[in-house]
Amino acid sequence: MRVTLLGTGDTTGTPTVGCDCDTCETARERDIERTRFSVHVENERTGESLLIDFSPDFRTQFLREDVALPDAAVITHIHFDHLDGLGNVFRVVDALDVYAADETDPKTDKSVAETVRDDYHYLEMLKVHPTTPLEPVRVCGFDVTLVPVEHPPLVCYGVAIEDPETGAKLSLSGDTSYDIPEPSRRVLADPDLLLADAIVPAALCEYHPLGGRHENEAGVPRTFGTKHMTREGALELADDLNAERTRLVHLAHYYPADEAFAEPLAVDGEQYDL
Repeated sequence: MRVTLLGTGDTTGTPTVGCDCDTCETARERDIERTRFSVHVENERTGESLLIDFSPDFRTQFLREDVALPDAAVITHIHFDHLDGLGNVFRVVDALDVYAADETDPKTDKSVAETVRDDYHYLEMLKVHPTTPLEPVRVCGFDVTLVPVEHPPLVCYGVAIEDPETGAKLSLSGDTSYDIPEPSRRVLADPDLLLADAIVPAALCEYHPLGGRHENEAGVPRTFGTKHMTREGALELADDLNAERTRLVHLAHYYPADEAFAEPLAVDGEQYDL
């Protein structure tokens, strides 16, 4: 299993357009990018590739990293920074299987699968597969399981990807607060590599209108507002899940410049063989 981090940034990416903060300036000086979130997973045994989420930066990411076009994809939720790159597959692939959750979202009265099907009805090459969370499906030779997480007000899912032949396992937290349900944690547990949402360090919770939530015993917030984990929360999740290796993703340019590119914060283009 070869994992390529195509996009490791949040909604605006780093550097952010029009921003001259120290972190964005440092990223420009060091030629570092964190484009909008997407992960490429190659099954070297079968020669197939699986894409997790369609970043609006799809074209840039695939040209830059020169990875194979996807044979299948998983959509974790319908926020634009995870879905709106899907239109880029027009005249790029002949066929694409897309897997997305079949649970109805009370906010939209549709499942993620239905939203993808309806919003991208013009892409005749798509075959959307409504997928039941917590039940694995075989995709590109991997066992892929969507797991519910907490990213209000919309439903959102993390993903566990296992190679049944080698036992390699990749877990993605999805966009989530620290309050991930226990059944989901059990599915995500014991990965060789965990990609965990860590939008900002906990110290910045004081600047969020809703502050921080899910404080640990030391009073450190593990959730920034309601939608994303803090760096500290993501690292505690990694410990809870017994992750062998962790990379923090979905990172905002609000990290102080002296912390923004330190371990274990990921940048675009990182590659891991599991």
